[in-house]
Amino acid sequence: MTGRVSHVKGPHCASNTTLQIFRNDLICATLIPAPIAAYHAAMAKLYFNYSTMNAGKSTVLLQASHNYRERGMQTYLLTAQLDCRAGEGRIASRIGIFDKADTFDTTTDLFDTIQSRLNAGPVACIFIDEAQFLGEPQVWQLARAVDDLKVPVMCYGLRVDFQGKLFPGSAALLALADEMREVRTICHCGKKATMVVRQDEHGNVLHDGAQVQIGGNESYVSLCRRHWRKAMGDSAEG
Repeated sequence: MTGRVSHVKGPHCASNTTLQIFRNDLICATLIPAPIAAYHAAMAKLYFNYSTMNAGKSTVLLQASHNYRERGMQTYLLTAQLDCRAGEGRIASRIGIFDKADTFDTTTDLFDTIQSRLNAGPVACIFIDEAQFLGEPQVWQLARAVDDLKVPVMCYGLRVDFQGKLFPGSAALLALADEMREVRTICHCGKKATMVVRQDEHGNVLHDGAQVQIGGNESYVSLCRRHWRKAMGDSAEG
């Protein structure tokens, strides 16, 4: 499978070794459900798969859910109502795969939502897309669902915003998650991208603005820390 992590922007190319590491990360992430399915329900965990923009989070989520279903197990998908670029109630990847999902907003009690879904039938794993938009209380609700309802919950989201600050939901997940994994992508220089800049319609880098602004490649560019600092005017390097 070809994912977002294999795309390299700009005149420089990463080494074959670097690209292979990123491909291996994607492969490993999509295989996460296999060992989970073998564990007793008491081994359920809260997972946080984080990245910067355009790293392939949705691709990894959809592949992981498919792995469960391919083995005859049901999954339950949730995504933020705020981000409806792919259509409301839909998780979609840039490579063209998608699936239906229920939505949440800041008022949704996710423990009650998951409990209601489990009452309707068995679910092997819960998948949460756009997890950066969760509130801290909602992350606690997910943790309680893992502990009390004995179901694994896998969250996928951004770690930091365009100003290099943690999203509240991501900060809570970093504090509470049982296991965390970085979904990697690369800067135009070939190094791992860990930051993102926001641009206007003319390609100018924005330094201020609301933390949440829905957008894709037209609005955001993933960079390594050094090139993010340069873009934000924090480096004298040419």
